[in-house]
Amino acid sequence: MTALKTQLTAQQTEDLLSLLKTRFEKNTKRHPDMRWDTVLEKLNKQTDKLWSIQQMEETQGEPDVVLLNNNEITYVDCAAESPKGRRSVCYDHEALEARKLHKPADSAIHMAQQMGVTILNEAQYKKLQEHGEFDLKTSSWIETPEAIRKHGGALFCDRRYKHVFTYHNGADSYYAARGFRAYLIL
Repeated sequence: MTALKTQLTAQQTEDLLSLLKTRFEKNTKRHPDMRWDTVLEKLNKQTDKLWSIQQMEETQGEPDVVLLNNNEITYVDCAAESPKGRRSVCYDHEALEARKLHKPADSAIHMAQQMGVTILNEAQYKKLQEHGEFDLKTSSWIETPEAIRKHGGALFCDRRYKHVFTYHNGADSYYAARGFRAYLIL
């Protein structure tokens, strides 16, 4: 089995940092009182996390700093709709294996693990919605409590009618308009 390449080239790092800085400065309401220099210092000390942020970007998550957990510097998918590169997936590997016909290519939990990020939980998803209006046409899988998952279900959220909704579905279901949002704490 081939090991995953988890380091960026110098050019990729430079391009990513430039993009992240531009997005950070354009969306200051997501991180009031936070300075780019502080974020950059953390990124420079944890260069291994740049690869994960790059994966968020490549799958069209548009990662940006959002204050989800106190004042921790947290990169979160801020694309208006569920990231295009992470849609049409079921919830987890167990659900993927349980499907007999028309299996999706992957699962949300497995993709997040491969990317080195964590899927949002319900509270984090609702906190993200305080910083904008996300998933007006799509939906996103969220971390599902074991009490629900053990019965074959999984949770997802979206925003409709100026309200954030949490729903349930079979964990093995997948839709072209459902993906997942993730985060990474620096």
